[in-house]
Amino acid sequence: MVKRKILFIHASNASFVLNDMKILKKLGFDVRVLDLTPYQGSTRKKLLYAVKILLSMIKGVIWSDLTFSWFADIHAFLAVLFSKIFKRRCLVVIGGYEVVKAPEINYGGMLSFWKRAIVIFILRYADKILAVSEHSKKETLRWVSRKDIEVVYHGIDCEKFTFSENDVKEDVVITVGRIDKTTLKRKGIETFVRCAKYLVNIPFVVVGGYSDDSIEYLKSIASPNVVFTGYLEQEQLIKLYKRAKVYAQLSYHEGFGVSLAEAMACGCVPVVTNRAALPEVVGNLGFYVPYI
Repeated sequence: MVKRKILFIHASNASFVLNDMKILKKLGFDVRVLDLTPYQGSTRKKLLYAVKILLSMIKGVIWSDLTFSWFADIHAFLAVLFSKIFKRRCLVVIGGYEVVKAPEINYGGMLSFWKRAIVIFILRYADKILAVSEHSKKETLRWVSRKDIEVVYHGIDCEKFTFSENDVKEDVVITVGRIDKTTLKRKGIETFVRCAKYLVNIPFVVVGGYSDDSIEYLKSIASPNVVFTGYLEQEQLIKLYKRAKVYAQLSYHEGFGVSLAEAMACGCVPVVTNRAALPEVVGNLGFYVPYI
């Protein structure tokens, strides 16, 4: 039996992206990976790297039966373009950000004319579009009219992310998200930190790496019961999920909410805003608060 050949193209090492790659390999496909995560180096080295990647993509598309791109960005644009030129099938997963236009928080791929043109090209010409939530599908349909968009929710490994009667819950509230200027408002991390002063006897734990000086601002407004852990490896994060009673996702927008789903699988009570895809994840199993 001939294996179907898939060129898996991504520019993010998010766990859900890497999990999809592993799943495709387990299903028996012949998977070749093209990792386009940002390259650090001089301008000359970046240019040489870009040429190398471009050639690798053309060779990969010719080799493949299907290109599988995560997120509708420039890499997916090139994958769709070359797939059309060389008559290959192409699939693109919409993660959420790409089809959002939210100038009030300076968020979304549709804010820029050039990015919008790239995304719309992908949405029109990719053979298959997958969305990670009904909300993301609805937002996608604002920009393109096609009836074949399918929703495939993120999966959670419930053998790892689980809760048993032997796990002891404590009065701890957590939120998870990378800390930078874009997430303070979009993920409601600033609101989370400010809320801590109303429950001074309960630890409020912020999990996530720092990519700019926003962490200094958060620390300056934080009450003594706020803890910043920085980035945690998965095993450490699972231990924290199992320990915490409440998980808060106070976001303006989420295409899905993977950390939220992980926390719920570990027995955390969710407190979320009634926005974007969060109600699809929580349903009637948590508490809803207004976005502030």
